Amino acid sequence: MSIGIINKLILGSFLSIFLLSSFIGCNTSNVDATFKVGGIPDQDSARLARRYDSFANYLSKELGVKVEYVPSVNYAAVVNAFGKGDLDAAFFGGLTGVQARLQNPGSVAVAQRENDAKFHSKFIARKDLNLTSLEDLKSRSSELSITFGSESSTSGHLMPRKFLKGVGIEADSDFSIPSNFSGSHDLTWQLVESGSFDIGALSEAVWARAVEEQKVDTTLVDEFYTTPDYFDYNWTIRPGLDAIYGEGFSIKFQQALLKLNAEEHQEILDLFSTDKFISTENNNYDAIEQVARELKIIQ
Repeated sequence: MSIGIINKLILGSFLSIFLLSSFIGCNTSNVDATFKVGGIPDQDSARLARRYDSFANYLSKELGVKVEYVPSVNYAAVVNAFGKGDLDAAFFGGLTGVQARLQNPGSVAVAQRENDAKFHSKFIARKDLNLTSLEDLKSRSSELSITFGSESSTSGHLMPRKFLKGVGIEADSDFSIPSNFSGSHDLTWQLVESGSFDIGALSEAVWARAVEEQKVDTTLVDEFYTTPDYFDYNWTIRPGLDAIYGEGFSIKFQQALLKLNAEEHQEILDLFSTDKFISTENNNYDAIEQVARELKIIQ
């Protein structure tokens, strides 16, 4: 065999190895990549830290990658971090999930808590006001003040504002002072309990926990109206995760959420205020987007 033929065979072998290596590299995960998760800061930061630390440990074992929780200072910061790629997945409220997916085409809502299919807001008030309904509130709104949660909150602002508007109350002009934004559901009930505001609107889950754990003094503040149900919180993932973490990673992430159960993961579920996660899809939140556009929160 001539030297020229041998050289061609050697070159061909090297080329085959290179192509095979390239093919394999395109179909395996980046073992050094860190899967980053976050969520809207809708309540006490210490509770959120416990929630996501436990959840990140669970995910790391299930997915076989490093998982890091990235805290955010407010709702808008979570949407921005998701948009810039600083978060791979986030636990959004209904409104922030819509905002994130509109800004990042191809992003997908993959799971929600079972109770998010029929979520509600609670209106609370100082007990001595003896309010019984939103119609009752309408006749007295000019004498009273209201605080919402975050401006980007679904259950703490968007949907309460919608239902106020439904009985003829304009939140920005019909109260004694401009509407306040507390920043989180926990702070909302605390502001009403302290007497800083007369009325508050917040998540039913946060309110129920505050009452159950006897954190709120119900002799001073109590609920007077529960809204009709709507879709709310959801886990949304960025497009292209399979290219980074390996084929089928997006489905694997969704399955990890759906596998959470009371027998093995009660602490995590309790911290998420649910009994289990179920699958969801983007169009479940179309009504949220419509309300946000009607109220000019989304242009």
